[in-house]
Amino acid sequence: MFFKEKKSSHQAPAGEDRVSVQLKNLINLSQSAGVLKLHHASIRSLQSGGYVSRFKGRGMEFDETRLYQPGDDIRSIDWRVTARTGKTHTKLFREEREKPVFVSVDFRATMRFATRGVFKSVQAARLAALIAWAAQQQGDKIGGQLFEDNRCVDIKPQSGRHGVLRLFHELIKPVKNELSEFTLEKALTRLNHHTRPGSLIYIISDFRGLNQNAENHLRRLTRHCDVVLVFVYDALERDLPRQGRYRLTDEINEVVIDTSDQQRVANYHQKFVDHSRHLENLAKKWAMTYIQCSTTDDPVQSLR
Repeated sequence: MFFKEKKSSHQAPAGEDRVSVQLKNLINLSQSAGVLKLHHASIRSLQSGGYVSRFKGRGMEFDETRLYQPGDDIRSIDWRVTARTGKTHTKLFREEREKPVFVSVDFRATMRFATRGVFKSVQAARLAALIAWAAQQQGDKIGGQLFEDNRCVDIKPQSGRHGVLRLFHELIKPVKNELSEFTLEKALTRLNHHTRPGSLIYIISDFRGLNQNAENHLRRLTRHCDVVLVFVYDALERDLPRQGRYRLTDEINEVVIDTSDQQRVANYHQKFVDHSRHLENLAKKWAMTYIQCSTTDDPVQSLR
């Protein structure tokens, strides 16, 4: 468990927009998103050696079903309609001009934390908003996923401002505090079920609980989609404060940390380095993009 730093009596309370997601702030990021360009990466196909594809997947979406005609691709047969009507039907597809952009946002308890800047959850929401506005401005559909400890909401890709505002509506919902077992692994499982081939996927998280099963789901996503990992962290997760005794709390439990033990401080920092390096290595291995963003960073510069 990670603990929020307990405020001293002389410390001024943080502004509301530093600890919770405010709709007006997300809307105001529209202009800042104008400098961002969301590009699907040119990924080299593992099956065909030197072949380079601009998009993964066929870039087509379902249009309608009609009776099968000689010469139709048997792989496009609609077996459900065929079984229901007793006559062979085939699916017709049309070129998908708008490419779906999915934003998966981690709002679990570990994201509702910061010692400086804004809460990781607020920074994640700002990053998601910038991506959504950039997608809308370049004519892409925007969809995604928001997951907490006790719920997960899947958002179907939609075009225009309506798609952006639907994502914002989920980001500003009050966070519930009931304990549950919804994990990063489960979120990635659902993401695999809801994303389309050829999508651009941003996963914004601190990636706590990234186990082998979760990594397997990530790998499946990279087979047909372009994936960007955005690692959000607070400075205290990287380094313990200077020598002294510090009391931390999550408003339920308290712990006192003594940072005079230099070996403990070094081990603590090394855990952060190992976690970050592991994410970076996964990104290189499976042709993903890796971005780091602290709670004090400018999210626009991080995405650029």
